[in-house]
Amino acid sequence: MAILRLKDIREMSSDERQEKVNEFRTELARLKTMVAAGGSIDNPTQIRELRKTIARLLTIEAEEKIGNEKQ
Repeated sequence: MAILRLKDIREMSSDERQEKVNEFRTELARLKTMVAAGGSIDNPTQIRELRKTIARLLTIEAEEKIGNEKQ
């Protein structure tokens, strides 16, 4: 799964960002379930990267919401 860059996130619409957040949260839940069940995943750092990407998406969404309220 490709991790998104800030430039790509800022170019997305609000709906696209929400879709990505839901998609990444589903993937994160799947990976966490695999680890909790005693399995191993191919790339252990993928969990951390997914969490950071979700945070980036939500942060930019909040920034735009605040920016729109000020205008």
